[in-house]
Amino acid sequence: MVSPDNPLVLVGAGNMGGAMLNGWLDAGTDPAAILVIDPKPSDAMAARLAAAGVRCESAAPEGVTAGILMLAVKPQIMDTVIEGVKKLVGPRTVSLSVAAGKTLAYFEQRLGGAVVRSIPNTPAMVGRGITGAVANAEVSAEAKDEIEKLLSVCGPVEWVEDEALIDAITAVSGSGPAYVFYLVECMAEAGRKCGLPADLAMRLARATVTGAGELMHRSPDAAATLRQNVTSPNGTTAAALSVLMAEDALQPLFDCALRAAADRSRELAG
Repeated sequence: MVSPDNPLVLVGAGNMGGAMLNGWLDAGTDPAAILVIDPKPSDAMAARLAAAGVRCESAAPEGVTAGILMLAVKPQIMDTVIEGVKKLVGPRTVSLSVAAGKTLAYFEQRLGGAVVRSIPNTPAMVGRGITGAVANAEVSAEAKDEIEKLLSVCGPVEWVEDEALIDAITAVSGSGPAYVFYLVECMAEAGRKCGLPADLAMRLARATVTGAGELMHRSPDAAATLRQNVTSPNGTTAAALSVLMAEDALQPLFDCALRAAADRSRELAG
Protein backbone atom coordinates (compact mmCIF):
# COMPACT_ATOMS: atom_id res chain seq x y z
CA MET A 1 0.00 0.00 0.00
CA VAL A 2 2.94 2.30 0.76
CA SER A 3 5.70 2.71 -1.84
CA PRO A 4 7.90 5.43 -3.32
CA ASP A 5 5.06 6.05 -5.80
CA ASN A 6 2.42 6.22 -3.04
CA PRO A 7 4.42 7.24 0.00
CA LEU A 8 3.72 7.25 3.68
CA VAL A 9 3.21 10.98 4.20
CA LEU A 10 3.85 12.25 7.72
CA VAL A 11 2.37 15.69 8.32
CA GLY A 12 4.09 17.10 11.39
CA ALA A 13 7.41 15.79 12.71
CA GLY A 14 7.12 17.05 16.28
CA ASN A 15 7.19 14.90 19.41
CA MET A 16 4.63 12.30 18.37
CA GLY A 17 5.24 12.39 14.64
CA GLY A 18 8.98 12.31 15.23
CA ALA A 19 8.66 9.31 17.55
CA MET A 20 6.70 7.45 14.89
CA LEU A 21 9.18 8.39 12.19
CA ASN A 22 12.15 7.21 14.25
CA GLY A 23 10.34 3.95 14.90
CA TRP A 24 9.65 3.40 11.20
CA LEU A 25 13.24 4.05 10.23
CA ASP A 26 14.57 1.84 13.01
CA ALA A 27 12.20 -0.91 11.85
CA GLY A 28 13.65 -0.76 8.35
CA THR A 29 10.98 1.18 6.44
CA ASP A 30 12.32 2.31 3.06
CA PRO A 31 13.21 6.02 3.43
CA ALA A 32 12.24 6.52 -0.22
CA ALA A 33 8.68 5.51 0.71
CA ILE A 34 8.38 8.28 3.34
CA LEU A 35 7.59 11.95 2.75
CA VAL A 36 7.61 14.39 5.67
CA ILE A 37 5.71 17.67 5.51
CA ASP A 38 6.79 20.12 8.20
CA PRO A 39 7.57 23.80 7.68
CA LYS A 40 9.83 24.02 10.72
CA PRO A 41 11.32 20.69 11.83
CA SER A 42 13.70 20.88 14.78
CA ASP A 43 17.41 20.90 14.04
CA ALA A 44 17.68 17.36 15.42
CA MET A 45 14.82 16.13 13.25
CA ALA A 46 16.18 17.88 10.15
CA ALA A 47 19.53 16.17 10.72
CA ARG A 48 17.82 12.79 11.21
CA LEU A 49 15.85 13.20 7.99
CA ALA A 50 18.93 14.23 6.02
CA ALA A 51 21.01 11.36 7.39
CA ALA A 52 18.28 8.82 6.60
CA GLY A 53 17.59 10.23 3.14
CA VAL A 54 13.94 11.06 3.89
CA ARG A 55 12.38 13.75 1.74
CA CYS A 56 11.07 16.71 3.72
CA GLU A 57 8.92 19.52 2.33
CA SER A 58 7.55 22.64 3.97
CA ALA A 59 4.23 22.20 2.15
CA ALA A 60 2.44 19.47 0.21
CA PRO A 61 4.14 19.02 -3.17
CA GLU A 62 2.34 18.65 -6.48
CA GLY A 63 1.97 15.30 -8.18
CA VAL A 64 2.06 13.12 -5.03
CA THR A 65 -0.68 10.73 -3.94
CA ALA A 66 -0.26 9.34 -0.45
CA GLY A 67 -0.63 5.67 0.33
CA ILE A 68 -1.12 6.64 3.97
CA LEU A 69 -1.53 10.23 5.11
CA MET A 70 -0.64 10.51 8.80
CA LEU A 71 -1.78 13.74 10.44
CA ALA A 72 0.36 14.38 13.51
CA VAL A 73 -0.42 18.02 14.24
CA LYS A 74 -2.26 19.73 17.08
CA PRO A 75 -6.07 19.73 16.83
CA GLN A 76 -6.13 23.54 16.96
CA ILE A 77 -4.43 23.83 13.56
CA MET A 78 -5.96 20.77 11.91
CA ASP A 79 -8.43 22.76 9.76
CA THR A 80 -5.64 24.80 8.20
CA VAL A 81 -3.33 21.81 7.76
CA ILE A 82 -6.00 19.71 6.04
CA GLU A 83 -6.64 22.45 3.50
CA GLY A 84 -2.97 22.30 2.57
CA VAL A 85 -2.64 18.51 2.26
CA LYS A 86 -6.00 17.26 1.00
CA LYS A 87 -4.68 17.28 -2.56
CA LEU A 88 -2.47 14.33 -1.54
CA VAL A 89 -5.53 12.12 -0.96
CA GLY A 90 -6.41 9.68 -3.71
CA PRO A 91 -9.05 6.94 -4.03
CA ARG A 92 -6.92 4.41 -2.12
CA THR A 93 -5.35 6.73 0.45
CA VAL A 94 -5.89 5.94 4.13
CA SER A 95 -5.93 9.03 6.35
CA LEU A 96 -4.57 8.38 9.84
CA SER A 97 -4.99 10.91 12.66
CA VAL A 98 -3.24 11.00 16.02
CA ALA A 99 -5.04 14.19 17.11
CA ALA A 100 -7.33 14.20 20.14
CA GLY A 101 -10.89 15.42 19.71
CA LYS A 102 -11.16 15.03 15.94
CA THR A 103 -13.72 12.42 14.94
CA LEU A 104 -13.94 10.04 12.01
CA ALA A 105 -16.79 12.18 10.66
CA TYR A 106 -14.58 15.27 10.81
CA PHE A 107 -11.99 13.65 8.53
CA GLU A 108 -14.57 11.96 6.31
CA GLN A 109 -16.16 15.33 5.58
CA ARG A 110 -12.84 16.97 4.70
CA LEU A 111 -10.82 14.13 3.16
CA GLY A 112 -13.31 11.38 2.35
CA GLY A 113 -12.46 7.71 1.95
CA ALA A 114 -10.72 5.49 4.47
CA VAL A 115 -9.98 7.05 7.87
CA VAL A 116 -8.38 5.77 11.07
CA ARG A 117 -8.55 7.77 14.29
CA SER A 118 -5.90 6.90 16.86
CA ILE A 119 -4.86 8.06 20.32
CA PRO A 120 -1.21 7.28 21.15
CA ASN A 121 0.49 8.55 24.30
CA THR A 122 3.80 10.22 25.03
CA PRO A 123 5.73 7.10 26.13
CA ALA A 124 5.72 6.40 22.39
CA MET A 125 8.75 8.71 22.38
CA VAL A 126 10.75 5.93 24.06
CA GLY A 127 9.04 3.01 22.32
CA ARG A 128 6.81 2.24 25.31
CA GLY A 129 3.54 3.83 24.29
CA ILE A 130 0.13 2.32 23.70
CA THR A 131 -2.38 3.41 21.08
CA GLY A 132 -6.14 3.12 20.89
CA ALA A 133 -7.59 3.15 17.37
CA VAL A 134 -10.86 2.98 15.46
CA ALA A 135 -11.37 2.67 11.70
CA ASN A 136 -14.28 3.65 9.51
CA ALA A 137 -16.02 1.21 7.18
CA GLU A 138 -13.82 2.20 4.21
CA VAL A 139 -10.65 0.79 5.80
CA SER A 140 -9.89 -2.67 4.42
CA ALA A 141 -8.45 -5.49 6.51
CA GLU A 142 -5.18 -5.12 4.59
CA ALA A 143 -5.04 -1.39 5.28
CA LYS A 144 -5.84 -1.95 8.95
CA ASP A 145 -2.94 -4.38 9.23
CA GLU A 146 -0.63 -1.85 7.59
CA ILE A 147 -1.76 0.89 9.98
CA GLU A 148 -1.21 -1.39 12.96
CA LYS A 149 2.36 -2.08 11.83
CA LEU A 150 3.03 1.65 11.59
CA LEU A 151 1.57 2.46 15.00
CA SER A 152 3.05 -0.55 16.78
CA VAL A 153 6.64 0.65 16.33
CA CYS A 154 5.96 2.71 19.46
CA GLY A 155 4.01 0.09 21.42
CA PRO A 156 0.90 -2.10 21.25
CA VAL A 157 -2.27 -1.06 19.43
CA GLU A 158 -5.76 -1.65 20.82
CA TRP A 159 -8.59 -1.48 18.26
CA VAL A 160 -12.19 -0.69 19.18
CA GLU A 161 -15.30 -0.91 17.04
CA ASP A 162 -17.24 1.83 18.84
CA GLU A 163 -15.73 5.29 18.29
CA ALA A 164 -17.33 6.52 21.51
CA LEU A 165 -14.78 4.43 23.42
CA ILE A 166 -11.99 6.65 22.11
CA ASP A 167 -12.99 9.27 24.69
CA ALA A 168 -12.44 6.75 27.50
CA ILE A 169 -9.14 5.63 25.94
CA THR A 170 -8.07 9.26 25.83
CA ALA A 171 -8.91 9.59 29.52
CA VAL A 172 -7.06 6.42 30.57
CA SER A 173 -3.97 6.20 28.38
CA GLY A 174 -3.82 9.32 26.24
CA SER A 175 -3.81 11.63 29.27
CA GLY A 176 -2.63 8.94 31.67
CA PRO A 177 1.12 9.68 31.66
CA ALA A 178 0.39 13.07 33.22
CA TYR A 179 -1.37 11.36 36.12
CA VAL A 180 1.69 9.20 36.74
CA PHE A 181 4.01 12.21 36.60
CA TYR A 182 1.79 14.01 39.09
CA LEU A 183 1.84 10.93 41.32
CA VAL A 184 5.64 11.22 41.40
CA GLU A 185 5.32 14.89 42.34
CA CYS A 186 2.92 14.03 45.16
CA MET A 187 5.08 11.20 46.48
CA ALA A 188 8.15 13.40 46.45
CA GLU A 189 6.35 16.24 48.24
CA ALA A 190 5.00 13.83 50.86
CA GLY A 191 8.52 12.49 51.35
CA ARG A 192 9.80 16.03 51.82
CA LYS A 193 7.14 16.62 54.47
CA CYS A 194 8.36 13.46 56.21
CA GLY A 195 11.80 15.07 56.51
CA LEU A 196 13.66 14.00 53.36
CA PRO A 197 15.66 16.56 51.37
CA ALA A 198 13.53 17.56 48.37
CA ASP A 199 16.02 16.32 45.75
CA LEU A 200 16.39 12.94 47.47
CA ALA A 201 12.63 12.59 47.82
CA MET A 202 12.22 13.23 44.10
CA ARG A 203 14.94 10.73 43.16
CA LEU A 204 13.32 8.09 45.33
CA ALA A 205 9.84 8.76 43.92
CA ARG A 206 11.00 8.74 40.30
CA ALA A 207 12.99 5.52 40.68
CA THR A 208 10.18 3.83 42.57
CA VAL A 209 7.53 4.62 39.95
CA THR A 210 9.70 3.78 36.95
CA GLY A 211 10.91 0.59 38.64
CA ALA A 212 7.39 -0.47 39.55
CA GLY A 213 6.31 0.21 35.99
CA GLU A 214 9.09 -1.93 34.59
CA LEU A 215 8.27 -4.74 37.03
CA MET A 216 4.63 -4.64 35.94
CA HIS A 217 5.74 -4.56 32.29
CA ARG A 218 7.79 -7.72 32.72
CA SER A 219 5.49 -9.62 35.05
CA PRO A 220 2.47 -11.64 33.86
CA ASP A 221 0.77 -11.02 37.22
CA ALA A 222 -2.21 -8.69 37.58
CA ALA A 223 -1.60 -5.27 39.10
CA ALA A 224 -3.62 -6.31 42.15
CA THR A 225 -1.39 -9.36 42.64
CA LEU A 226 1.76 -7.27 42.43
CA ARG A 227 0.29 -4.89 44.99
CA GLN A 228 -0.57 -7.75 47.32
CA ASN A 229 2.92 -9.23 46.93
CA VAL A 230 4.52 -6.12 48.41
CA THR A 231 1.92 -5.67 51.17
CA SER A 232 2.77 -7.45 54.42
CA PRO A 233 -0.11 -7.80 56.91
CA ASN A 234 -0.12 -4.91 59.37
CA GLY A 235 3.05 -3.52 57.79
CA THR A 236 4.01 -0.09 56.51
CA THR A 237 2.58 -0.63 53.03
CA ALA A 238 -0.70 -1.84 54.47
CA ALA A 239 -0.88 1.29 56.62
CA ALA A 240 -0.48 3.53 53.57
CA LEU A 241 -2.92 1.52 51.49
CA SER A 242 -5.55 1.74 54.22
CA VAL A 243 -5.59 5.46 53.46
CA LEU A 244 -5.29 5.26 49.66
CA MET A 245 -7.94 2.51 49.37
CA ALA A 246 -10.51 4.05 51.69
CA GLU A 247 -14.01 4.40 50.24
CA ASP A 248 -13.61 8.16 49.76
CA ALA A 249 -9.96 8.12 48.68
CA LEU A 250 -8.12 7.32 45.46
CA GLN A 251 -10.64 5.26 43.45
CA PRO A 252 -13.50 7.79 43.55
CA LEU A 253 -10.97 10.54 42.85
CA PHE A 254 -9.78 8.71 39.74
CA ASP A 255 -13.39 8.05 38.75
CA CYS A 256 -14.04 11.79 38.77
CA ALA A 257 -10.77 12.69 37.09
CA LEU A 258 -11.15 10.28 34.18
CA ARG A 259 -14.79 11.21 33.74
CA ALA A 260 -13.70 14.85 33.42
CA ALA A 261 -11.09 13.91 30.81
CA ALA A 262 -13.56 11.81 28.82
CA ASP A 263 -16.16 14.57 28.96
CA ARG A 264 -13.61 17.09 27.71
CA SER A 265 -12.65 14.77 24.86
CA ARG A 266 -16.30 14.64 23.79
CA GLU A 267 -16.55 18.44 24.04
CA LEU A 268 -13.51 18.89 21.81
CA ALA A 269 -15.10 16.61 19.23
CA GLY A 270 -18.08 18.94 19.12
